[in-house]
Amino acid sequence: MKASSLVPPRPRWLDVVGVLGLVATGVTVWLGLWVTPPDVVQGNLARLLYIHPPLATVALYWAGGVAAGGSLLYLWPRTRSFFWDRLAASAVEVGAVFSALTLATGSLWGRPVWGVWWTWDARLTSTALLLLLEIGYLALRRVPADPAVRARRCAVAALLVAIDVPIVHFSVQWWQTLHQGGTVLDPGFDLHVHGIMLWTLGLGFVAFSLVFVWLLGVRYQVEVLQDAVGGQELEVSLAERWSEDTELVGVGGSGAEAHERGGAP
Repeated sequence: MKASSLVPPRPRWLDVVGVLGLVATGVTVWLGLWVTPPDVVQGNLARLLYIHPPLATVALYWAGGVAAGGSLLYLWPRTRSFFWDRLAASAVEVGAVFSALTLATGSLWGRPVWGVWWTWDARLTSTALLLLLEIGYLALRRVPADPAVRARRCAVAALLVAIDVPIVHFSVQWWQTLHQGGTVLDPGFDLHVHGIMLWTLGLGFVAFSLVFVWLLGVRYQVEVLQDAVGGQELEVSLAERWSEDTELVGVGGSGAEAHERGGAP
């Protein structure tokens, strides 16, 4: 039996989400680059507003929330299922991609504003730590172990990663930082970003959220396939070992019988 036959077909809604995410992202880029006006203060540099905050939101809240929630549900005895383990693992991997993109776009924005590509600002440092923790989780997941043992220790690791999420969120309030505060939800934000600029920013949040859902679903399918292939490889290895042991017993038995008959083994 092929491993691919053990994986359920991709649901149609996931393909629909992927198409919607692609279209929404394309429209966001088009509006952000050619339709919206430049900012009064930052000029064309402010066009990163339509990409950077949505990327950060997905990396921090969507990916972090799914990973933590899936890990908790796996650790809870009544809801323990490898579905939650695979979902959490998929969320961490997709979240790592969005965290890296968040840092990259933030550096592009920070260089002309702050004069440096990187500074040990509390928001930047805690976000970089989040990326390192996610990479550590992925490395831990690849350590050979029984599936149940791997799932349990990875669930604990995901909860440790989740501790950094509120630190990133409140870093601009707990410490004096160069990074601006969370202005999107602050009163009066629409006085600075309004009209087509506000609509483009909102579309950016929708677009990258759809992309996250699509990537999460696809990565979950890959996780199921990897587990199926791993299980088949284990069965093949055990079958080969059993065959080798049987052959050795057969050879040993023939030699012993020949020795008892007085013949050469």
